[in-house]
Amino acid sequence: MNRFDRITAILIQLQSRKIVKAQDLAERFEISLRTVYRDMNTLAEAGVPIIGEAGVGYSIMEGYRLPPVMFTKEEARTFITAEKLMEKFTDSSTRSHHQSAMFKIKSVLKSAEKNLLEDMEQHIEVRHQREAFNPTLNNTLEILLKGISEKKVIRLQYSAFNTDDITSREIEPIGIYHEHNYWYVVAFCLLRDNYRNFRCDRMSKIELTDSIFSRQHASLKDHLASIPKLENLQLIILRVKKQILRYIQEQKHYYGFVSEKKVGDDYEITFLSASLDGFARWFVMFAEFAVIVQPSGLSDHIKKRLTFLINNLKDC
Repeated sequence: MNRFDRITAILIQLQSRKIVKAQDLAERFEISLRTVYRDMNTLAEAGVPIIGEAGVGYSIMEGYRLPPVMFTKEEARTFITAEKLMEKFTDSSTRSHHQSAMFKIKSVLKSAEKNLLEDMEQHIEVRHQREAFNPTLNNTLEILLKGISEKKVIRLQYSAFNTDDITSREIEPIGIYHEHNYWYVVAFCLLRDNYRNFRCDRMSKIELTDSIFSRQHASLKDHLASIPKLENLQLIILRVKKQILRYIQEQKHYYGFVSEKKVGDDYEITFLSASLDGFARWFVMFAEFAVIVQPSGLSDHIKKRLTFLINNLKDC
């Protein structure tokens, strides 16, 4: 990136955030802090009202705005990709807000860029079958984000894993994240008096209350970093036939998948599991296409599971 493009990009970033740290700019553009300071002086000399505060960062004086931004073709193409992801991975309310924002963004594009986007729409598709939110709710994500930003308690009906019981919860949400095709919210649960993870598709009702958080909470990033790693994990190595891989690609992440490598015509897959019995239940589904490399104790759990199944069938 040449200096002119970099300074333009810095100016855009300054407009996109309230405060921008010099170190963040140095890391983004892979330049030294001295170069950042020099670029800031260039912007100031060009008449941009930059406010710099030692130890805090840079900001632009309130009221200053750039003229409409022109996007590159590469940047314009990313809009379609983002739009396709938003259609599949968010609730209907959030999709609607994103669509409205996209209309505004597309309105400043040049004719050639608009034509490019219309053409690219036919060549990008996101296939996603699993419901990330309860289909009876259309604004789960919007309410969660509003609760986080306004620091207000959220009331919801929740069905925990492996139970049909629905409980009423009041939570203080601190952040959301997406993992293995599901959306989760990390929150302080007033019922359990502790932090909990809630899966969004298990919520059957959700509403924002007027109650303000009862305490200060760390950021989502700090909270996830503070969660202790599981101890006493068992190393499991399987030799798996190639033809079965496509059927376990998604499920393997739920059972402690670590890595896989090709060994001859087969694949050697490594897991770290907290429960050999739980892993054995899953392994039985594709046991005829796999061999246990280690541990030997896993075979005992599988034999126990198969014996139970055989005896159960005899009673039918």
